[in-house]
Amino acid sequence: MTRMESFNAAPPALDKSQIGGAPEQWDRSGLPAWAYTNNEQLELERDLLFRRHWQLAGHVSNAPEPGNYFCFDVAGERAIIVRGKDSEIRAFHNVCRHRGSRVVVNETGTCGSALVCPFHGWSFNLDGTLRTVAQPKSVPTLDPVEHGLVPVEFEIWHGFVFVRFQPGPQPAVRDLLVRHEAEIALYRSAEAEPTRNSFWSQEIASNWKCVRDVDNEGYHVPMAHPGLQDLYGNNYFDEHWQDGTTRSFGPFKTDHNRLWSVRAYNNILPDIDYLPESHRKAWLYIGMFPNQVLYFYPEGLGFYQEFPLATDKTALRGGAYGMPLSDAADATFNRRILAARYLSERIDNDTAAEDIQLTVWSNEAAHSSGFQGFILSDLEYGVKQYHDQLRAVMPVLNQPEAPEPGHLETLNNKLLKNPT
Repeated sequence: MTRMESFNAAPPALDKSQIGGAPEQWDRSGLPAWAYTNNEQLELERDLLFRRHWQLAGHVSNAPEPGNYFCFDVAGERAIIVRGKDSEIRAFHNVCRHRGSRVVVNETGTCGSALVCPFHGWSFNLDGTLRTVAQPKSVPTLDPVEHGLVPVEFEIWHGFVFVRFQPGPQPAVRDLLVRHEAEIALYRSAEAEPTRNSFWSQEIASNWKCVRDVDNEGYHVPMAHPGLQDLYGNNYFDEHWQDGTTRSFGPFKTDHNRLWSVRAYNNILPDIDYLPESHRKAWLYIGMFPNQVLYFYPEGLGFYQEFPLATDKTALRGGAYGMPLSDAADATFNRRILAARYLSERIDNDTAAEDIQLTVWSNEAAHSSGFQGFILSDLEYGVKQYHDQLRAVMPVLNQPEAPEPGHLETLNNKLLKNPT
């Protein structure tokens, strides 16, 4: 049976060795506390992780018409993603070639036929080429291509727009996510459109890795997330990390839901006929190293991610999308879809608030003299696998104590060249 055929059959029995299983003997201690508090470590992460790995900037539907754009900032880098007159999506550094100002200021918008810098009025065509210079006699003749906006590497996968500011170790997005291709294709995400006016964002008082630590295991769900537990019961499972991605799947439980929002969501969610039975009552998550998750629900889809602002300050960001409501569809069906989106967002908002509190507490622990390291459960093996990926990029994290000030990057480079 092919993987696509399996999605149209009954869900297979869970292979525990690929889900929550762990070796009998493994290091349960996690990262050292200094990894969450050290400023030099944070700068290393900004360079090696956030500039050199794929980052999900948005969706093609965030710029549906020529002249539409959206911006994406991370780790001191600024990108603008714009749809050209030829309807093609392009990505550039949001850095004017004159003095380095932002070419566009708003997170999303429409620029007409040109991008005009608000500093001195230099303008650029939608294909990035230099268009006009204010008071052109005051500067030498400039080549429109050579002095155009600097391109940013980007890739579109099932409608999602990924950017990468510097060359890095990850393969193309399509290769990174190839094992999820058939399953994601079921959701027709390239046809989706935003279900909110813009991206959402929030700052929290925590190291960004604390966010990942919480998100990389479902062991805490029964205790910390009453909404999710009421929705899934014991059906939710996390698969092991593999080649830079992971998968989590939560089929809804079939018995009575205790919470009003969960019960109403389960009752009102209509059958989505383009999804197989196994996915019509389930939530799917695809995690991507180092810092983002794609989610797919029957009534909608989206992403969330986090970026470091300081050792104890993190920016959360995300976007939500759904299939366009059809005028030809039954009006009751459309109303049920809208109601399901509202209710799933309520459940997600409660879950996010609960996770943020757990994240803040975890961050506080890293500063405490009483913190002696993790004691990870077998159900938290995903946390260990994630930490191993961090150590592969930054082997300095294997050090039990922080390197002497000013030596962390040098030591990391040495360990990369000579791991032994």
